[in-house]
Amino acid sequence: MKITGPLLRSVDRDSDLYKKLRDAHARIAQKDPQTWGNKAAAEAAVRLNWIDLPQSSVALLPTIAEIVQKFSTKTRVVLCGMGGSSLGPEVIAQSAHKPLFIFDSTDPNYAQHAIGNNLENTVVVVSSKSGSTIETSSQRALFEAQFLAAGLNPLEHMLFVTDPQSPLDKEVRERGYTVINADPNVGGRFSVLGAFGLVPTALAGVNVEKILQDAQIELASILNDPMQVIDVAYVLLTQSEQYIAFTDEASAVPGLSDWIEQLIAESTGKDSVGRLPIATESIAAAKVGGSLTVSFAGTGADIVVDAALGAHFIFWEWLTALLGVGLKIDPFNQPNVTEAKEKTADCLSEWGNQIPQFAPQCIDSGIEIFGDGQSLKDSLATFIEDVKEGGYISIMAYLDRRDDAKIAELRAILSDKSGRPTSFGWGPRFLHSTGQFHKGGQKNGSFLQITGETDVDFEIPGKEFSLKTLLFAQAIGDNRALATRKYPLLRLHLQNRKAGIDQLIKAAKSL
Repeated sequence: MKITGPLLRSVDRDSDLYKKLRDAHARIAQKDPQTWGNKAAAEAAVRLNWIDLPQSSVALLPTIAEIVQKFSTKTRVVLCGMGGSSLGPEVIAQSAHKPLFIFDSTDPNYAQHAIGNNLENTVVVVSSKSGSTIETSSQRALFEAQFLAAGLNPLEHMLFVTDPQSPLDKEVRERGYTVINADPNVGGRFSVLGAFGLVPTALAGVNVEKILQDAQIELASILNDPMQVIDVAYVLLTQSEQYIAFTDEASAVPGLSDWIEQLIAESTGKDSVGRLPIATESIAAAKVGGSLTVSFAGTGADIVVDAALGAHFIFWEWLTALLGVGLKIDPFNQPNVTEAKEKTADCLSEWGNQIPQFAPQCIDSGIEIFGDGQSLKDSLATFIEDVKEGGYISIMAYLDRRDDAKIAELRAILSDKSGRPTSFGWGPRFLHSTGQFHKGGQKNGSFLQITGETDVDFEIPGKEFSLKTLLFAQAIGDNRALATRKYPLLRLHLQNRKAGIDQLIKAAKSL
């Protein structure tokens, strides 16, 4: 691993903070649950086996090889999972240039892509620690029904990654499905080097043994000489009060910024403190808003971390654990993710399967505006003006991240127009990532929700609601959670997605 950048000159290895981080490093290496204080000890005691995964996951390789052989006739791999169950496998597959469809949405349009038109040659990996995650359980039920409707046996097309003796583990084993267990003492966002990261990517054709070997080398380096990881943790704690902008530009690890975004945001964004990582398109875009910048190749960022992907995984996990010490928070819990789930459940209970009619403040050429402003441009201008001093913008798009991918261009546009750090997240997947920070971190966010109509919908077997209803319940539930905090909040609903996206981008550029 090679780490460079001008901010390394700010490191004071004689400071009290550095000494504290050095002591914490030694305690983490011993898997001491008291490292983050008494309050966090109970959670930490059952979450520290991520430290062992570079070595312990080697024992999984023969079983993984058997699973790959068992499903070797399947040419298409779909992963149903959220948060840590999907972001890690996504960056592994992208970096290895292997096809893996990540189904981490409840958008019906996106679900249609996931199902595809070749079920006979499709294998579906369902990844969930307990099986209770509403998105994943809905995706599983949807695929089981699709296979049956196509005259196919789901047992021959689906397998499960879950914790041993979880409700999901017991159920699917009894039904005869293929199951591989993950280490139950590893939290989701720290699980990439375990079964959750390795099984779907091995099925997609990735050499996962190489990932583990690179992680083993880096782990040995960290244990032998922790200076690099402590130096970077010190910089992120002292040279940034809140914002760290990451970019994959020119690197060999596309998607790593999105994985780190979840790891750091969900781990540190609580108790009104934290570091908000923002995935950006380039070093130039990362610098907008005054964020500390991190890249994985080249020069120009404040910190450049150049390494193999497996090394990145254990490095950033270790660093995040150190950030928890420096910020005096529990890096292993996610209290506000539960809040979002509860708000979704409230909406579903109220609505049944009938999405209510919402009355917008106004409509501008097919875009319904729920917030201040007499036109789309006016509402965007007012929204930007309301951003708090030192605050940030979060764009949350409950759309199809394949067909509606153009909406992601809005991140750089609003960042440039406002001069503020601006994050972008696809709903509902960001609820398992930056969603924790939005509600638990510093109270200075401004939130732009984008929802859209769809003519496609899927009933969810065993549920009283459809995918479309679930998607809207997640959007409105999070809207309610943010509204209770009195944050600046604007929702734009696109009556026609393609036309609405074009209009929205045009209006933002004209600000």
